Amino acid sequence: MTGLASALRTLAVTAAAGLLAVTGAVAAPSPPASAAQEPKAPREFVALASVDRTILQEMRYTTAHNFVGEPVDGYRQPLCILTRSAAEALHRAQVGLLARGYTLKVYDCYRPQRAVDHFVRWAKDLADERMKEEFYPLVDKSRLFADGYIAEKSGHSRGSTVDLTIVRLPAVRTRAYVPGERLRECYAPRAERFPDNSVDMGTGYDCFDTLSHTDDPRVQGVQRAHRQLLKGALVEQGFVNLPEEWWHFTFKPEPFPSTFFDFPVARRSVAGH
Repeated sequence: MTGLASALRTLAVTAAAGLLAVTGAVAAPSPPASAAQEPKAPREFVALASVDRTILQEMRYTTAHNFVGEPVDGYRQPLCILTRSAAEALHRAQVGLLARGYTLKVYDCYRPQRAVDHFVRWAKDLADERMKEEFYPLVDKSRLFADGYIAEKSGHSRGSTVDLTIVRLPAVRTRAYVPGERLRECYAPRAERFPDNSVDMGTGYDCFDTLSHTDDPRVQGVQRAHRQLLKGALVEQGFVNLPEEWWHFTFKPEPFPSTFFDFPVARRSVAGH
């Protein structure tokens, strides 16, 4: 009986194939083995807007206005995602700044590993210097790894690091970047570099230059005061500044101090959290 059953099954499959050939019907394809569902964020992650809707978001890596010159892999939507503890600490800092007539504005929050991999590929392509004039005018691209501007891992991928600035209220809208427009050095005087509704921090965001060091002695006056205002507001709530970048802060203690996540920056990644 086993042999008969096998033969009948074979006959049925052959007949079905013949029917498809005659009718032109198309069988539903099996999903490819690689089409596994994309990872979602652990429940400890939230969209910043679910904790504080008043913090401005200008997510640069979803746009072409960044040192790569194109939207970065893994950034599906202009959304700030952070661990809940980091988001709540930002909210506390925001409350204090609002009382003084300022608001926080984030440029980047959680960063998937695939985005870091995109940065690494770009850095190895020495011929691609389309954004050099603005973001790294004085740095030879072959030095980006050695000088620490690009690395194969980023603290952002752990979910508690944020790049941000402060904006004087009432906030004006920053105009959109037009790909191909003339670029100006990120350390140029504020009136000459790309417009940003941020207060003057002495350089633009993601400026690969020593002038971006938070306490660079050449940055004085109102620019230094603005950096100290940002740093003071965040340090008070448990953040630690990266000395080489005035905009870069990590909340401590990190809930995931040694895990580098790769879920996409998208609402579905934190849906229901």
